[in-house]
Amino acid sequence: MTALLANSRKVQFSGKHKDVVANAHFRLIILLLVFLGAFTVIAGRLASFAILEDAQPSRTTSAVLVPARGDIVDRNGVALARTIRGYAIRVIPARLLGDKATLSRQLAAIFPDTSEADFLATLTSERPTYLRRRAMPDEVKQVHALGEIGIEFPREDERLYPQRDLAAHILGFVNADGEGVMGMERALNESLTQKSLRATPATLSIDSRVQAALESELNSAMISTEARGAAGIILDVKTGEVMALASLPVFDPNKLRKDTIRFQTNEVTQSVFELGSTFKPFTIAAALDAGTVTDLAVRYNAMEPIKVAGFTIKDDHSQGRYLNVPETLVHSSNIVTARIADNLGKERMEDMIRRLGFDERPHIELAERGHPIWPKRWGRVTNMTIAYGHGIAVTPLHLASAYAALVNGGIWRPATLLKVAPGEEAQGRRVFKAATSARMRQLLRMIVSSGTGRKADAPGFRIGGKTGSAEKPSNGGYNKTSLVSTFAAAFPMDNPHYVIITMLDEPQGTAETSFQRTAGWTAAPIVHKVVSRVGPMLGVVPDEHRDVDVSELTPLLWSPKG
Repeated sequence: MTALLANSRKVQFSGKHKDVVANAHFRLIILLLVFLGAFTVIAGRLASFAILEDAQPSRTTSAVLVPARGDIVDRNGVALARTIRGYAIRVIPARLLGDKATLSRQLAAIFPDTSEADFLATLTSERPTYLRRRAMPDEVKQVHALGEIGIEFPREDERLYPQRDLAAHILGFVNADGEGVMGMERALNESLTQKSLRATPATLSIDSRVQAALESELNSAMISTEARGAAGIILDVKTGEVMALASLPVFDPNKLRKDTIRFQTNEVTQSVFELGSTFKPFTIAAALDAGTVTDLAVRYNAMEPIKVAGFTIKDDHSQGRYLNVPETLVHSSNIVTARIADNLGKERMEDMIRRLGFDERPHIELAERGHPIWPKRWGRVTNMTIAYGHGIAVTPLHLASAYAALVNGGIWRPATLLKVAPGEEAQGRRVFKAATSARMRQLLRMIVSSGTGRKADAPGFRIGGKTGSAEKPSNGGYNKTSLVSTFAAAFPMDNPHYVIITMLDEPQGTAETSFQRTAGWTAAPIVHKVVSRVGPMLGVVPDEHRDVDVSELTPLLWSPKG
């Protein structure tokens, strides 16, 4: 039997080996201590940041939540303009790898509003260019799927108008650098971008519900009468606050296009018109104030036209008889209004027109304000024609502010697009006596109940107002085929709260209007529809048991049966 024996030997290290092992242990301990020290420092720093964050939460929160540009809201807090983080699509032509013609064709399929040729010109340029400054997520997804590394998708501050084209002429828009260039975006640019103010929304005077109703009815009338355009405004007669202001056609500030640039003109504040017979109540009011008309029953000759200095003044619908003051307004007589203005005198007439602000740009925050066309010489003929709204051109806003003074007790106030706190309305200036204003409320109500403004009446709202149909100036005269039809109204006339102006630019006669183009048939019905819709929104509840007391004036209206 063979036995195998393993020789068991004890491993021993020399002194040199012992030194190597000891050094390794020492280094390991040093590295461990360094690691622990670094960990302690990092943990301490993180803890200090957490403590500081807890100690100053408001500073961190404000830095994150304050937008780059302040919001704009209506009087009820409905968002009209706000800033969000949006997508942009930018191309760097030098980095493009694919065929540029093919890429242009693909981009044109994604963005049909831009031609393939325009995209190709952009892709072959030398400088980086935005394909879209404001792109929808779906558009970004489609472009990203093209797989082109030369196209990037930066996130940028984007101005959004959630109500789309609603109140576009009031809001305006911002440019690519985020600066307001039109409307209240321009007027409030400093406060909207000031860091200390932008966290609080700018509150406008308008009511988005009322605004939508006004735009809707104006648009329907513009389409049905085939008018070139339409405009309207609703104004608080006591504070000057604009509750709604519309100019049609509209544009979408979210997507500005070359074909809608011409629609950016604000017809209410920027464009001037001869507003025709809507001026007649001012002439009557001035005569009452001056005492040149003391008895409303006195009759004036309206049987034949007036010929003065080679100029003929006539009535569109002659009554062929003498007319008193109520009849003059109810039947809209140019002849009698001109006679009353002639008796008043040009000095007092011009003074009244100036005190109503017709000699300067309309008062409102917007930069888009038109200057009136003022007569070069205020002679006798001019005085007589301005009495019925010819020879002077103003904006619809001028007219709205003047009618507010006519019915609110005689005080003219500037219009405002900012919400006014109770008791903070502008002081204004007196233009008419309170007694004169009260008399004019009666006369305006009679025009609607018994005269040319019948189609403006809405049951229970006690509307009063005046029609105005003026031919447009053309080649030194007037174009009989181009008419501006306007209706200036207030409601409720027993205690006026609001003025409403509706205007159609060159309406055409239709079967619905009995083929008439004048304001009584075209602009007045808009007032009826708008007031019926917005009255309750504005706190005016219809009451068919109340009305303006015109019992002392009604007998003055001649009737074939009387």
